[in-house]
Amino acid sequence: MKKKKFGLVAGLLLGIAVGMTGCSGTNTGKDNESVKVRVALFPNITHSQALVGKEEGRFEKALGPANPIEWKVFNAGPSEIEALFAGEVDIGYIGPGPAITGFVKSKGDLKIIAGATDAGSILVSRKDLVINNVKELSGKKIAVPQFGNTQDLSLRNILLENGLQDTTKGGTVEIRQAENPDIKTLLDQGEIDAALVPEPWGSRLIREIKANVVLDQNQVWRDGKYTTAVVIARTEFIKEHPELVEKFLRTHVELTSYINENPAKAQETVNAQIKALTNKPLGNDILADSFKRLTVTYDPQKDSVIGFARLSTAAGFIKSEQDLTNLFDFSILNKVLKEKGLPELQ
Repeated sequence: MKKKKFGLVAGLLLGIAVGMTGCSGTNTGKDNESVKVRVALFPNITHSQALVGKEEGRFEKALGPANPIEWKVFNAGPSEIEALFAGEVDIGYIGPGPAITGFVKSKGDLKIIAGATDAGSILVSRKDLVINNVKELSGKKIAVPQFGNTQDLSLRNILLENGLQDTTKGGTVEIRQAENPDIKTLLDQGEIDAALVPEPWGSRLIREIKANVVLDQNQVWRDGKYTTAVVIARTEFIKEHPELVEKFLRTHVELTSYINENPAKAQETVNAQIKALTNKPLGNDILADSFKRLTVTYDPQKDSVIGFARLSTAAGFIKSEQDLTNLFDFSILNKVLKEKGLPELQ
């Protein structure tokens, strides 16, 4: 009888031990355990590292089967930021404007950990309106994809540098907000006079409705040395999973080099993923034109991000000057760059 009781107790203890061992495999914030990594991206060429990496499974290979990637597709920065705050996104490709706003509103819940793309925005006018000087925009209606985004802030800076302001501040230039497809229709129908848009929409407006280039990508701001897409991560995720972030950034850097060294093949891969996500691939001519107007990079052009923050404050999208020192965390990226013999970021 005693032997039976002993056997029963031993069995129960063994079962508890096995159960506890099974529980240890859940996501408890350790890099050597299974963690699902939620990665956000747009079906946009400025997120080309994400698109190429997703299409070819490079991030999945780098993180390994124990850390599966769940890709989350967005079409606007604010919705991606909301998902990040809700704990539904860990790492994301996004424009600098939403990244700045998200950092300020959350008081530091996200970090910019790398760059993705520079430039890639142009100012165009309708086909029957040739503008030779920015000052000629006085009295005109100009569209941007979204108030407070990269293109909007760039436009407001262009106006300011040329002694112009938008009508809401007593100026003579009316700035309108419209989605890129609608901008094309409005410009073609003459309901707006000009637009500052990101690629591939700049190239589409030029080829499809004969828009005129007013300012090319290297004339919009800082000779083209301004970021249009960065990589962000939740601050908590960086602290809990630095090894996963390192694997992700190593792949991001490798993809940056691959895209720059193999532009034709990379563009083909980007287009394949755009087709998969939107069912609307770009024409090869538009794709090639677009890539000529942007720079794929891992450098977020820190000074340009700070510049965008100042522009956002001046435009009233951010209430006051902010200390952005903690917005950037290049510690893991610099570890990767040092390992590869590449210059580290300051």
